[in-house]
Parts: sequence; structure tokens; C-alpha cells
Amino acid sequence: MRQQLSICTQLMAVVSAATKTSWWVPWEIGVATEKDYPIATFAGGYTTLPEYLRKWPYLQSMSDVDAYAEASKMAQREFKNRRTYQTDSLARRSSTKDFYRVLRSSLRQ
Repeated sequence: MRQQLSICTQLMAVVSAATKTSWWVPWEIGVATEKDYPIATFAGGYTTLPEYLRKWPYLQSMSDVDAYAEASKMAQREFKNRRTYQTDSLARRSSTKDFYRVLRSSLRQ
């Protein structure tokens, strides 16, 4: 599973009544956090998020998913631009910060 996550560039945790108590969710979030990947959570319907997932932007509707997609595209462009003059690690950290700023602004969080 860790190898599969190593090829990702971001993580969206889709939380349902069945997955919100899964121990895999916090583990996957931890791996993504170590790698400075952008993280967001989607909880549709009447699912309430566990408190620890409220640290990251959370999506509740399809328009929120659209905002996530736009912030993701922007972050990926910024990452590619920054890699020309920064290390991959620093470029990833900076573009992830931009992702959170843009997405939280769009979601008013």
C-alpha cells in the first residue's frame, strides 16, 4: 500500500459511515502528510467527519469537488514551475501551501 501511495501526488479521503472508523484512513493521511501531498476529505450525504479530518479542507458537495479540482490544477502548475529553481521537496511544500490557501478560500473554511 505504501508503494501505491508513493506514486500519488495528492490524497482525497472519501469518508462514508463505513470508512470513517477504518484505521486505514488515518494511516493513509499520515503517509500523505509525510510527503507534503495536498489532502482533502469528501463526506457526502449525512456522514459526519471524525474530528481529526477537520484539520484539512473538507468537501461536501459536487461544487466543492470542482473547487478541489481547480486548486489541484493550480498546485500542480505551481509545483512544476517551482521545480525549475527549487528542490522537489521545497517546491512540493510551497505548492501544497498554495493548494490549501486557494481551496480553503473557495470553500470559506
